[in-house]
Amino acid sequence: MPDFSNSVKLKYVKLGYQYLVNHILTLTLIPVMAGIVIEVVRLGPEEIMNLWNSLHFDLVQILCSSFFIIFIATVYFMSKPRSIYLVDYACYKPPVTCRVPFATFMEHSRLILKDNPKSVEFQMRMLERSGLGEETCLPPAIHYIPPTPNMEAARGEAEVVIFSAMDSLFKKTGLKPKDIDILIVNCSLFSPTPSLSAMVINKYKLRSNIKSFNLSGMGCSAGLISIDLARDLLQVHPNSNAVVISTEIITPNYYKGNERAMLLPNCLFRMGGAAILLSNRRSERWRAKYRLVHVVRTHKGADDKAYRCVYEEEDKEGKVGISLSKDLMAIAGEALKSNITTIGPLVLPASEQLLFLLTLIGRKIFNPKWKPYIPDFKQAFEHFCIHAGGRAVIDELQKNLQLSSEHVEASRMALHRFGNTSSSSLWYEMSYIEAKGRMKRGDRVWQIAFGSGFKCNSAVWKCNRTIKTPTDGPWADCIDRYPVHIPEVVKL
Repeated sequence: MPDFSNSVKLKYVKLGYQYLVNHILTLTLIPVMAGIVIEVVRLGPEEIMNLWNSLHFDLVQILCSSFFIIFIATVYFMSKPRSIYLVDYACYKPPVTCRVPFATFMEHSRLILKDNPKSVEFQMRMLERSGLGEETCLPPAIHYIPPTPNMEAARGEAEVVIFSAMDSLFKKTGLKPKDIDILIVNCSLFSPTPSLSAMVINKYKLRSNIKSFNLSGMGCSAGLISIDLARDLLQVHPNSNAVVISTEIITPNYYKGNERAMLLPNCLFRMGGAAILLSNRRSERWRAKYRLVHVVRTHKGADDKAYRCVYEEEDKEGKVGISLSKDLMAIAGEALKSNITTIGPLVLPASEQLLFLLTLIGRKIFNPKWKPYIPDFKQAFEHFCIHAGGRAVIDELQKNLQLSSEHVEASRMALHRFGNTSSSSLWYEMSYIEAKGRMKRGDRVWQIAFGSGFKCNSAVWKCNRTIKTPTDGPWADCIDRYPVHIPEVVKL
């Protein structure tokens, strides 16, 4: 039997240590302030007045001191970065006509790959272990046998996904198209001419002086790159609104060959998209849901293996697909390690930073074989939104960051209900937390995304107000069914 009394004592020792280190300044100032108060009381009012009268003030000194204080305060407030607020966001919810149950997916695979039963069997094994549910969706062009991934169908999917998310955002926020100052659209694998950002401008007749950007080829982490770009633009353009649209168009990227490394994306990627309204207007502070605290980006593209681990190329038959390397998880782990090394000092409490520093010094000086200390990021965040790239991604991060099942619940449920929606998956996860009524004022959220190149990007948000359970959104008709149990293997 485990020694519960010792484990409980250890728990309280750790809590005491965390409280002591995290509040060391307060605990130090209390006795100092108490000493000052006692000394003032001991002196009495007459001695205090005598001390005050003995001081000699020079008018020039007072004016110079006042000017200096005002100057320092002005420089501080002018150099302080503008606060960036997330007013609201909207996620696209595909219609039921686009749903792809396992049976439908496998039937189509058998008909399309009838000359290669091994590829069909491989896809079935991947689907059984994917963590996806029966309600994920693919665009109409992929439902045909054979699929018809032409330019017209791809544009049609882009219009449905993007315009639906934008319409929902306008409805939720009351934003008018003419109020948009900055527009950023990210879509990794579909980059037509005119661009998707131009398509949005044409649809909603946005202003001619709008600052528009279209990001492509940046993988599943492009959503946070767009947030970072919007933040930088909002720092130099006061009193502005920025709309970020994150999506991935599936139609032109469905692989019809036999290479196993290229068949895997077919099993994971599904329809999805999100539109996000950011603003630096002070008037938006009171209704905004979140405030952007940090964005940290890590790029491992200098390493050849990392650069090629997610690679678009042709197979032996000339069919284009996305090849996923076997080293993907190891490379993602290295990218995550670099990312948390940067973000750790920005977000971790002093108690965790001190433990990490002491362990690092111990390994360098005393014994290199000491087990490295993994900081407890649960001390820094209440919610985690891990990119729903696949079951293995979520499992690996849960293990490395020592997270509980509840911490990764949003990621697993988003993967189950919507599949891997690429850069927009983080917003389906945020929406899940809100739909469960768990987002409270002051809560901190860590979004983590991985993408080709290879990149690991993080964003930290602080909840601006307690968010009421929404009556609309992608989870409105199914949140009561979640969380669901997801077996290791679903036998098909």
